[in-house]
Formats: sequence, structure tokens, C-alpha cells
Amino acid sequence: MNIQSFPNNTTQAEKLKDGSPIRFTSDKHTTINDESGFGIFDASKSYLTVSPLNLVPSSVASAIVKMLEEMGVQYAFGVSGGAIVPVWHALQHSSIKVLHFRHEAGAAFAATEAYFASDRPVVVFATTGPGIINALTGLFAARWEGAKLIFVSASTSTSQRGRWAFQETSTYNMPSTGIFTSETLFHYAHTLESDDELPEVYRRLNLGLAQPGGFVAHLSIPTNIQTGLVKTALPKLNVCFSPPATSAETIAECARLLSPGTFAIWVGFGARGAAAEILQLAERTGAAVICSPRAKGIFPENHPQFVGVTGFGGHKSVLTYMQKYRPQRVLVLGTRLGEFTSFWNPVMIPEQGFVHIDLDPNVPGTAYPDANTFAIQSDVGMFLKALLKHFPPLQSQVPVMVSPHTEIQPINLRNKGLVRPQVLMNAIQQVIVEESDAIVMTEAGNSLAWGNHLLQFTQPTRYRASTGFASLGHFVTGVVGATLAGNKKAVAIVGDGAMLMNSEVSTAVKYQIPAVWIILNDGCYNMCSQGSTLQGFTGMDVEIPPVDFVKLARAMGADGIRVERESDLCVALQKAIASPVPFVVDVIIDPTEPAPLESRIGSLMSQGITNS
Repeated sequence: MNIQSFPNNTTQAEKLKDGSPIRFTSDKHTTINDESGFGIFDASKSYLTVSPLNLVPSSVASAIVKMLEEMGVQYAFGVSGGAIVPVWHALQHSSIKVLHFRHEAGAAFAATEAYFASDRPVVVFATTGPGIINALTGLFAARWEGAKLIFVSASTSTSQRGRWAFQETSTYNMPSTGIFTSETLFHYAHTLESDDELPEVYRRLNLGLAQPGGFVAHLSIPTNIQTGLVKTALPKLNVCFSPPATSAETIAECARLLSPGTFAIWVGFGARGAAAEILQLAERTGAAVICSPRAKGIFPENHPQFVGVTGFGGHKSVLTYMQKYRPQRVLVLGTRLGEFTSFWNPVMIPEQGFVHIDLDPNVPGTAYPDANTFAIQSDVGMFLKALLKHFPPLQSQVPVMVSPHTEIQPINLRNKGLVRPQVLMNAIQQVIVEESDAIVMTEAGNSLAWGNHLLQFTQPTRYRASTGFASLGHFVTGVVGATLAGNKKAVAIVGDGAMLMNSEVSTAVKYQIPAVWIILNDGCYNMCSQGSTLQGFTGMDVEIPPVDFVKLARAMGADGIRVERESDLCVALQKAIASPVPFVVDVIIDPTEPAPLESRIGSLMSQGITNS
């Protein structure tokens, strides 16, 4: 299929006249037009039209895969099994690239990061019973992160339910609420019992994918249904969805509240598509800018108006600014202000409250229920474009009073002793952040604390972290999906505990995906060790027996290098970035260097978790 994309000002007639097929994009009109169907997607209005697929007689499995192709799916990650074989076979004989992983959770984590690297929905597949349960952790992460995934699983055939079928998946022996129903995990979930239901399933999935924000769906297909013949063609589908529009009066009121020099901007991950508008607003108004950990780089961290990162591993300069300069209001853009973003610190509440912009109407006011909040449900980019009309470019620079965070300082290298994490981060900044375009990911734990605190980014989408669900194992597997779908290097900074939990080095080797793992190998669960000590608990079991991750990587067909001296770091990282195969950098870290965990420990202690 030939693919074309059109700018937003292209008329519908111009799109249709040559009959060219198009596909979904985040900021352009997209259409699909070939022998199987035709559709138009207008991202500015989220308008979707799809005509019949004109399916020839085929199996339900083949029809579902055809639907997934039409919805723009390029990748399917999962682990197969007997009950899902018909769908698996149909996937492998389609245009969708199928990757067979080593664990279902790893497949789901990788799919999440593949979505963020490509802005295309990704399929996760699993068989019955344990296949479904294994995938749940990664699927929860996808929901919390705001990814768009379609989970396709098998369930037990009707005639076998209640009879102790192998890995039986039915209401007789598995909970249905939350797994097979639309609840807190899935935006849409359905068990297909007949091909007659395909048109409604197709409509629901298309509607979910067309809407802004995340969408995680579950389609459960009994084994006998997968091989049944499709008797019903999909009807014409017309879906019109418009993002919430903010009135001119509301925009004017926001402009009045946000007087130049009296407000700060708190940037969140949900604002990643509005980096240019945020920069314009900051420079036109002189507003100081802070960001959540997941938003690093959306506003350049080397900009003179950037104060620092909030929350876990964040910068004390943020609290200093809020206490010393006390902005009247804070404009919050696309962040939930959850624990790892704010620690619900009352110091972050401005004198006159928040102006909070988010697509989810349930977000504003939740983290700080006692603070005055002017809440607006809107896409951040659309809101800022309208707001900027009230702040024209200035003839002279607005004076900015900020307390900038400490820049990375050179550290003298030691010739002896274990590698200090700060030195490793300096080397990563130099070799990977500044000398490559690689995506950098930090795993939950001390890796996340060091990365949030010391790495600096000047571009959006270069940094990935999970500060909500924050599952250990997310990025040791997610790096595979990001490298593949992003078509460039992705680097995961992880601990030895995470690497032993759920890595997919073998998967990367099989599909020749040159992902990079940088391992903080300190022989323990060090965040647990340092954190529990700070809380007054001693004698905790946190040790991990020594592991040579390079030998493990080479045993699976990857490559790697072990680093025991600080002077060898840059050369090792350069080899990793240049490697055409999956590569592990096993860094022997000094476990006694204290990570910047104070804010997290303070939050735990405020909840009563102390050994007094």
C-alpha cells in the first residue's frame, strides 16, 4: 500500500481526487483508501470515516487481523500458545511485523514504548490463563503511561468451559471484572462470541484510537470462534470526535489570571506535543518553568528560565524558587501532579492557586484538593495556541527571577575504586545525550533518581521514565520496542535487580534490534537498601549475588563490555552506541554513594513508615 500524508490545510476533495491511501498520524490528516476500505482521519477534529472492508469469506482470526492492519497497526508483540494459534498465524501472514517475546509482561512493556516511539497503536497477544495474567503488569503500565495498545488474547471454547480445560479461561475459574470488562485497566474490553459482533468491535476500537490520550483495549477470542467463518461484512463506519474546545471567554479569563511576571509554568508529560508553544509563552511572559520527571526536555533544561525538575530525584532549586519568589499562580500543563511529581508538597501551592490544563477532566484538583484550581479540559497545544494570542511578542526581554538548578559539574576521575553513579551520568550526558539522538530511559529505582537529577535534555521525547505505575522491568524490556519502532538507538539505564527480573536481550538478538542496556551493577536492590536505612530500618535482605552481565549477554548472542574504572566509561559508551547488535554495558557501581532519594523518603515517613 502506498502511503501519503497531507498537511492540515489540505481539503477533503484534494485528498480524495487521486485515491491515495493514507494512515493515522498525530498532527496531520490521514486517510486509508485501497481495495479493502477507505477512511479519513482529521487530527485537528478527530474525525474518522471508514467504509466497508468488503471482506471475502475468511476466518474470524483473519478478519480481526485485517481490522488491525486498517487501524494502522505495524507491530504485534507477545507469547503464543495453543489457544491463540489461529490469530498468531494470521498475524504472521499479514503486513504486521510479529515479535515473539520471552514473557508477556515484557511484550506489553515493549509495546508501550514502541507506541511512544512511533505514535502508532501496537498489538499485544497472549494465550489463555497464565498468558493473560502474565501480561497484566505491562498492560497496567500502558494504561498509566497513556499508551495505545490492543491486547488480543484467547479464551476457552464454549463447549469446554467449566470442565477443567487446560489453562481454562472462563468465568468458572477466572475473575472477569477488570480483565474481561471495561474497568480501571481497559478502556474497552470484550469477549467475542460471534462474528456478528465484529462491526461493533471495529467501531469501538476505532473510536478509542481516534480519541486523544491513551487507549488500552482487550479483545478476548474463544479458540473455536477464531477459526469460524466470517459471514458479516463490516458496515460503513462514521465516527466524529472533537476534542474539548475552550471558549474565547475562558481563554481571556486565563490570560487575565496569568499576568506576566506573576506566574510559573509546570510542564508535564501530557504537554509533550506543545514544546514550541510553551517556549513562546515562557519567553513572552518571563515565566519561570519547572517540569515533572517524565517531561524532561519538553522545555530546554539549559534555558535561563528553567528552574528545575520536580518530584523524585528533582532539584532543590524548585523549592527554593517557590519559597523565595512565590508566584501568584502556576499554570499546570498536562501533569497529574502525582506523588513522584509533587510529593503533594504544600510549598508547591502558589498564593492564588493553579490554572490546570488537562485532557482528563478528573485530573485538575485531585493532587491538591485544598488548593484553588481553575480547571480546563483541553488539549495542551490547542489551549496554548489560543492563549498566545493574548501575549504578543515583546520588544524587550521580561526580567526573569529564578533560582536555576545546579548544572552538571565535572568530576575528577578516580584511577582506583568502584565507579560512582555521578561519574557514570556525566559520561552518559556527554556520549549519549549530547553526541547522539538516542532515546534514554531510566528504570525504577536508583537509576530513575540519578537520571532525573543529573541528566539534562533540550528536546522532547528524548527521555522516558515511569513515575506512576513504575514497575521494575518496564524499561529493560521497553528498550526493545523503542529501538525497533523508533528506528534509532534507545538506551535503558537499569539496575542489576531489574536486569535479572525481566529483560528481553534474547528477543533483541533474534530480531537484530540494537538496543543498549547500561547496568548499575552494585550487587543489591540499592534503592531498597539506602531507603530503608534512611527510614531507620537496618539488617534488611537486599543483596544480589555477583552477576557478570556481559557473559550472560554473549551467551544469548549479544555483545557487551564490563566497566570497572571510571576512566573507561566514555569508550565503553561509544562502543555501545556504535554497536550494530544488542549491547550491554555492565558498570560496577559503588553502592555507598547516596542517591537523591530524600523527597521519596520524606513522603514515606510522612505516611508513618519509620522505625521509631
